[in-house]
Order: sequence, then C-alpha cells, then structure tokens
Amino acid sequence: QVQLVESGGGLVQAGGSLRLSCVGSGGSFSIYAMGWFRQSPGKEREFVATISRTGVTPYYADSVKGRFTISRDNAKSTMYLQMNSLRPEDTAVYYCGARGPTYRSTLYSQESDYNYWGQGTQVTVSS
Repeated sequence: QVQLVESGGGLVQAGGSLRLSCVGSGGSFSIYAMGWFRQSPGKEREFVATISRTGVTPYYADSVKGRFTISRDNAKSTMYLQMNSLRPEDTAVYYCGARGPTYRSTLYSQESDYNYWGQGTQVTVSS
C-alpha cells in the first residue's frame, strides 16, 4: 500500500508557473501508474495528466496540453507536475493518484482507475 503526499501549491499570478510534487511511501513507487487530477469548488474532480510507471509515456487533458508537463523520478519516489502559463481557470485543489501495483505501461485517465490518493494541494491563480 502506498501513501501519497502532494506539495508545491500556492498563489500565483496569471502567466506564472508552479511545480507540484507528489512523494510516495510505503510501496515500490516504480510499479504504480501515476496521475494528477484537480477539483474546483462545485465541480467534479477532473483528469489533468498521467504517466506510465516507467515514466516514458505521458498523456494530458486538452486543457493543459502544451502548458503542463508531468514527470516522475522513481529513484526518489516522486512525481512532478510543472505548470507554466497558468490561468485563473487552473485554480483548484490538485491531487495525485496511484494505480497499482502493476507491471503494465498503461495510461489511466479516469478517477475510478486509481486506488490511492493524496490529500491535495491548493493552487490559486489570480488574474
């Protein structure tokens, strides 16, 4: 069983950047597919990005493609989300999720695909 802790959220002006981190513990990080989701007040949790367990293949929601970059360092049991050109509509609580253990390189973009979640980190983008 893996535990996840996000960090790196904060307040930033539109056009700015933030880097979120998600640290895993309690399990072998490299055998978990990982993803980022976000949730704004009154809205459902939505998919942002996912990365295969080897870190080779990323996949993004259209709303963040070209602005956000997902990556992972299995040696550090950490996943990242580099967010550039932030917009007010990116304001949300960002959650990292893990699915596994698995030896597949499948990408997962549905909330129901994930069986472990972090507590979330708030990102606020001011206009």
